[in-house]
Amino acid sequence: MRKALLFVLILASNLAYTQDNLLDLIDENEKPQEVMSTFKGTRIILGHSVKMKAKKELEFLITHRFGRINSGSHNLWGLDNAFIRLGLEYGLSDKLNIGIGRSSFDKTYDSFLKYKLARQTKGSGSFPVSLVLFNSFTIKTTPKSEDSPEVAFNDRLANVSQLLISRKINSLVSVQLMPTYIYKSTVEEGFENSQLALGVGGRVKLTPRLAFNAEYYYRLDAPESIFTNSFSLGFDIETGGHVFQLHFTNSIMTVERAFITETSDDFFDGDIHFGFNISRTFNLGSKKEKSW
Repeated sequence: MRKALLFVLILASNLAYTQDNLLDLIDENEKPQEVMSTFKGTRIILGHSVKMKAKKELEFLITHRFGRINSGSHNLWGLDNAFIRLGLEYGLSDKLNIGIGRSSFDKTYDSFLKYKLARQTKGSGSFPVSLVLFNSFTIKTTPKSEDSPEVAFNDRLANVSQLLISRKINSLVSVQLMPTYIYKSTVEEGFENSQLALGVGGRVKLTPRLAFNAEYYYRLDAPESIFTNSFSLGFDIETGGHVFQLHFTNSIMTVERAFITETSDDFFDGDIHFGFNISRTFNLGSKKEKSW
């Protein structure tokens, strides 16, 4: 009798434990789940993606553009010319990133803040998109002050503000919109100091470590000039701690204030530049990387 009673108690306990686990699983499935890996790198091609560095992660990023491919064999199809940016990006928290960089084009120094407003989730009570605020500040150091004393310090400044809106449609396709506001202290004749643009970008996953990317920036209400809209195509290659990006673009610039509003080459006329981005992430804390 005692053995039978003990057996009944053990069986009841196991049933209760199993029921609790099932209820916990149901509750967990009802909670919104974060959508991961919308983009693999912090850049789609030229512009920023919603990818954030986790807290205490430091990224070293090299951005490189060559000359025009159609410049001919004497110029080794553009490889004789080079424009480069060296940058550091750091996660102050999972929601706030900062960065600094220096570009050879116009010998420009830049800094930026990147703040995560919302993350795309799925499941019950899901949120359909990821939202990130981006703001950069740049200083052009050409021409040199001693060569052009009439150029004041304020004339060298520019500010760019963007709202990055992305959605991972499925496991293979991600898209992003980038409404952009640019303010320059000094502009070309016929331009306003304030300029608006709308960027669109996307990623198509081809293999677990290879993706195809595209990016386009349309300048709103831009006057007729030598400048054209920035257009880029490229590939992401993921190799452990590196994300290696190969691309073809009509922009040689490496910061938003320049490539969005000062691109003078026409992609569809053959004015195409080959380039690449290569990054290395260092974890300065114990926290593991969160793939955005």
